[in-house]
Amino acid sequence: MEPHLWAAHTGISAALIGPTVRPWDISPAVAELQELLIAHGFSKLRVDGNFGYLTEAAVKTLQRQHGLRIDGCVGPRTWTVLKTAIQPGSRLLRRGHTGADVAELQGLLRVNGYAIDRSGIFCPQTQVYTIDFQQQHKLRTDGVVDAFTWALLRGRPLAEPCRKQRRWFWDNRKWW
Repeated sequence: MEPHLWAAHTGISAALIGPTVRPWDISPAVAELQELLIAHGFSKLRVDGNFGYLTEAAVKTLQRQHGLRIDGCVGPRTWTVLKTAIQPGSRLLRRGHTGADVAELQGLLRVNGYAIDRSGIFCPQTQVYTIDFQQQHKLRTDGVVDAFTWALLRGRPLAEPCRKQRRWFWDNRKWW
């Protein structure tokens, strides 16, 4: 089933899914996948947009942890887990990103006086309000939400870093 049809059928927001990506794909969607996996604790990955064997091993581990079909392919269900189970502040957010952490950002912008919908999509309006917030607080005004921007939006100290995944890659010779 096509991702947008699956989203409509299940009632899941289309912002929480992405295109189906498979091992050995090379695309911006794979780079977003890698950013999300790193935010979930798979720190040995590089964001290069290349769905190699390390990315595949991380996807399979995440699928196993969340009771999904373990096939290494990232379809609507895996995207939904990646984007809903993410801790706000565990990745840099920029225009084009989607997920529960973007919705949290939009909610915090609302709390700070900006009239924005919590769509979960980092749209141009979210970027404009983020830049305005950064200007008001004398932060770097690049529209990218980093740890400092999160801390000021929340009005509290930085959160604890995400725990790293251990023993998620199997090699015939040893655990990595």
